[in-house]
Amino acid sequence: MKGLKLFLLAIIPLLFACASSDEALVAKGDWKGVGYSDAIKGKTQRSYAALNKLGAANVNDYEEGYTLGLKEYCNPNFAYQIGLSGQYYQGICAGTPQAQKFRMEWQRGWNDQD
Repeated sequence: MKGLKLFLLAIIPLLFACASSDEALVAKGDWKGVGYSDAIKGKTQRSYAALNKLGAANVNDYEEGYTLGLKEYCNPNFAYQIGLSGQYYQGICAGTPQAQKFRMEWQRGWNDQD
């Protein structure tokens, strides 16, 4: 169990570090990357207006990326670590099959912060 915790401590920051800045992704026209980045960071999905403030948005690509990121973020096996790291949960996993388990594990991590 301790090995799993160490693995999670190592992998979670890498997931966030791999996410490029919005500006760089928009400059490349990578709207799928913008959506993925938002979801993997636990952010709520942006509105069409918010996307267009960044540039000429491809909403379909954004939504596709967001869905991919959501599947990874909402994994209850990582929820404890997300809560323990102090990241606030914005409820983006509601409606997913593992939503309740994710929320419980996140809350457990949140409560265990030192």
